[in-house]
Amino acid sequence: MKLKKDFIVHRTEDECLIVPLGGASFSGMVRGNESSGVIFDCLKNDTTIDAIVKELMDRYEAPEETVRNDVNNVINKLKKIGALEM
Repeated sequence: MKLKKDFIVHRTEDECLIVPLGGASFSGMVRGNESSGVIFDCLKNDTTIDAIVKELMDRYEAPEETVRNDVNNVINKLKKIGALEM
């Protein structure tokens, strides 16, 4: 899975955003924190949930179950707005 070409990742000082381009069916922004930004960055290329979880586990100290739940929540939100190619 990866982020559709109709969406771009934009970083500010405090947050990371996914912004739809003109061809996207979703209008609005998806806001996330630093760890969401890591997920968004992973989705720039074809990846898996396991690979994203590993990337986050390498960066942060947190229980794997918590990280996996967070990744699944973000992925489900992105699926809901049609931002992912599966």
